[in-house]
Amino acid sequence: MHSRLNALSKRALVLALAVAMPFAASLPAQATMNDMAIFSEMATAQPVFGKHGMVSSQEALATRIGVDILKQGGNAVDAAVAVGFALAVTLPQAGNLGGGGFMLVHLAKDNKTIAIDYRETAPKASKRDMFLDEQGNAVDELSRSHGLAVGVPGTVMGMELALKKYGTLSLQQVIAPAIKLAEDGVDVTAALASELAGLDDWMSKWPSSAEIFYPHDGKSLNVGERLVQKDLAQSLKRISKQGSKGFYEGETAEKLVAAIRAAGGVMSLDDLKNYRVAEREPVRGHYRGLEVVSMPPPSSGGIHIIQMLNVLEHFPIGELGHNSAQTIHFMAETMKRAYADRSEYLGDPDFVKVPAAALMSKGYADAIAKSIAANKATPSDDIKPGKLAPYESDQTTHYSVVDKWGNAVSNTYTLNFSYGSGLVAKGTGILLNNEMDDFSAKPGSPNGYGLLGGDANAVEPQKRPLSSMSPTIVMKDGKPFIVTGSPGGARIINTVLQIIMNVVDHQMNIAEASIAPRIHHQWYPDEIRTERSLNLDTRSLLEAKGHKITIKHAMGSTQSIVVMPEGMYGASDPRQSASETLGY
Repeated sequence: MHSRLNALSKRALVLALAVAMPFAASLPAQATMNDMAIFSEMATAQPVFGKHGMVSSQEALATRIGVDILKQGGNAVDAAVAVGFALAVTLPQAGNLGGGGFMLVHLAKDNKTIAIDYRETAPKASKRDMFLDEQGNAVDELSRSHGLAVGVPGTVMGMELALKKYGTLSLQQVIAPAIKLAEDGVDVTAALASELAGLDDWMSKWPSSAEIFYPHDGKSLNVGERLVQKDLAQSLKRISKQGSKGFYEGETAEKLVAAIRAAGGVMSLDDLKNYRVAEREPVRGHYRGLEVVSMPPPSSGGIHIIQMLNVLEHFPIGELGHNSAQTIHFMAETMKRAYADRSEYLGDPDFVKVPAAALMSKGYADAIAKSIAANKATPSDDIKPGKLAPYESDQTTHYSVVDKWGNAVSNTYTLNFSYGSGLVAKGTGILLNNEMDDFSAKPGSPNGYGLLGGDANAVEPQKRPLSSMSPTIVMKDGKPFIVTGSPGGARIINTVLQIIMNVVDHQMNIAEASIAPRIHHQWYPDEIRTERSLNLDTRSLLEAKGHKITIKHAMGSTQSIVVMPEGMYGASDPRQSASETLGY
């Protein structure tokens, strides 16, 4: 099966599959996006509408700050930077100054999209085997809750570069709301209180963290109390006055390095001073007449989203139906092949050669599609040997912004684990990442820890660890159509894939696309991970094809905007209670 299937052969495939599944319902005629009213009586969820601008983020106060910036005349980049600094205060588990991430910026006037890579880097004194014991075994603590776990943060410089080059407002203007929130405090939500209570062992072992988040004799903050972060406010003020030098040099830098070294790390003042943001060319592909623009390496997301869409374009997904057993079968078979490639070929492009063009080529997709049987699962062992690492943190956060001029920002950033290493650098209020865990702790080992076990992602000085973060913009007629992204660790790539498919193949509005049940296959373990809302009969049909089905936690927290001629339609994923999308 390949993209040259004509309409007749596609209908024949659907008929053949229907015969193979005698209990399947007849397939409805499919309308096009242009034929459907957004607020239609068919819709099972309704998006938020905005005429002039929209912000979708994982925390309501930050969303409102972004919209306020747009109302003041700021553009999408101004609003995105304001949201980024605000989330460092209001969403401490993932919003950050002490982490890093990726930002995709589309400039309408120049019809140009830029990928800003502000991913953390390994300190210069880092070594390939720094997370191994004397017997050569990976030690989790060293790469997760230790000074060695902390990569050189990129967020502050990334935000500054985006604002200086592509924004219109001053750093003082966009950072002022975050300073006020840190000084005055924010109300502790039920979600924040619950998360802190569950992480007390992780966080409270650091006295500097305990005094902020566990002020009641080691007990966490309660719902309705105020989380006041005076030290963080001072750190933000230094950035406001001095720009990124107020973070990477001087008082803040000295306190960061002191805390990291006291915790056993090797980061130096020179590591901070020499950090640089990288601007890269986005990866691009096409899916059913639309252009897909996403993040290049060291993100693994963009390449594999495009690779999978190239394969799935060979199958009549829309006709087969949303989350039907046959659709999920084709998705899972495609996912496991892409994740097998991800385990071997992806890394920091400044250190390793990534075969991006080959992985995203239509010819390669043809070959993959032809290897997929219509009614039988291919065992992962028959695709490629080896295993992905068992864990990649899903505590990341994404937000999307579109302004009245047609500029768009898709931004994903993180501390890695929830609250990163758990360590607040004393006197700064800044939580430090544990992104070094995203390197291969034991390269070449099938049971290596970190994001991947391959040599391409081995620890090297000043190298950026591989990531799944996948900020993405789908273009229609050269203009942003879908602006989306998600947290979710290794599941980010497949979550973003399903948002695109839900809108494009299944003609869902963005609220329906966001709420729909999700599935995930990452090659190893050889199982389709599903949310509990997936239909039991569908699971049984998949098992009959040879798939193993595992019901696990909800996946992702997408923050998405769809741009239509009459305005913007957005939706925050209901899987997170504090999220909000707001337009005006």
